[in-house]
Amino acid sequence: MPNVAQDLAAAVGGLLTGQAWLDPYPAYDAIRAHGELVEVDDGFFVAVGFAAADAVLREPRLLVSDRELASLTAGFDDEGGSFDAQDRVIGASMLRANPPDHTRMRRLAAGTFTPRRLESMRETVTDQATTLVRYLAHLAKRGETFDFVSEFGYPLPIRVICALLGVPARDQHWFREQATALTAVLEPALSAQDVREAVDARGRLDLYFTDLIARRRAEPGDDLVTAFALARDEDGTSLPTDELLSNLVLLLVAGFETTTNLLGNGLAVLLGRPDLSQALRDDPSLAPSFVEEVLRFDSPVQVTSRWCKDEVPVAGVNLPPYSQVLVLLGGANRDPLRYPDPGVFDPSREGRPPLSFGAGGHYCLGAALARMEAQIAFPLLVRELPRLALAAPPLRRNRLTLRGYAELPLVG
Repeated sequence: MPNVAQDLAAAVGGLLTGQAWLDPYPAYDAIRAHGELVEVDDGFFVAVGFAAADAVLREPRLLVSDRELASLTAGFDDEGGSFDAQDRVIGASMLRANPPDHTRMRRLAAGTFTPRRLESMRETVTDQATTLVRYLAHLAKRGETFDFVSEFGYPLPIRVICALLGVPARDQHWFREQATALTAVLEPALSAQDVREAVDARGRLDLYFTDLIARRRAEPGDDLVTAFALARDEDGTSLPTDELLSNLVLLLVAGFETTTNLLGNGLAVLLGRPDLSQALRDDPSLAPSFVEEVLRFDSPVQVTSRWCKDEVPVAGVNLPPYSQVLVLLGGANRDPLRYPDPGVFDPSREGRPPLSFGAGGHYCLGAALARMEAQIAFPLLVRELPRLALAAPPLRRNRLTLRGYAELPLVG
């Protein structure tokens, strides 16, 4: 990387190759020392400051996907495989679409994924969380060690998204396997095996949803699959099959992967801060501010990217044609210019929403549902399991884009 300070090159290199994934925050700090939006290589920029990252995400002239640009820019890895894998696995979903396709898909999705529908899930979320917490309390009473991720972190959001989509909860373990394989393509560095497993998982999910869509069109239900399958735009058009399948797969995977990380990351904080556990136990209304600080402090989604087709000025920097911006959401959420003492977990911070769910036109459609699940779960956990403690050192997932725990072994 010519004409770039050695520490900057090392920090970015660590993020792109996996060397810094278990703890990316020192790398973010090293990058930030060079500016909010910095050019690391010819046509390859990194946004780490909050204002710059927010501006990049809100800039409508920047693209979330472009095959031509990917072939001409630095991309995520040296072999250029990440972009192609994402294109094959994520497919024609909102995550990979630019206007006008994104606008059309988002409009249809918003008409089905309504605030009223989400609010109607509150009772389901509460019931499922209560059932799972009581099961953990039963294990704790027997003196058993249990893994929070497997016994609560995954089951709660999977059950909730299954109920929302109208798919059987009995398939939740299978969904977890497919999602683990599929979401590997969102990471900066991939192996050939990762790509093969992700493509196979996408094929299996396509078959599953193709069958379910056919059944829902024949016998509609009060669920999101039915709503998506029957949705019509203003001109009477519906989602083509490839877009319908891609968006259902996206909703399923995004519906629990990020929430699982949010739950694990938040519980890890509580385990090290008995004062916060007691505060939540005494006053459950503190849950929203606690959840917002978890999202800021250890974001479940750390990285996204944008592509520049024509010259675009953003945050005082002229992005040249055929350039790429790697947006470090986790770094932006620890920007000291926006959050004093950013490395300190402080749920009493003034209301300054983090960038964990993105910003602009691609703001996460399921953000409200993820927040709801976490706000319900944490007060239940600290109330029903007041002696919760680590039974062994936790194990981080060796990922960057989706940051969370693989295992949180507990006793209660």
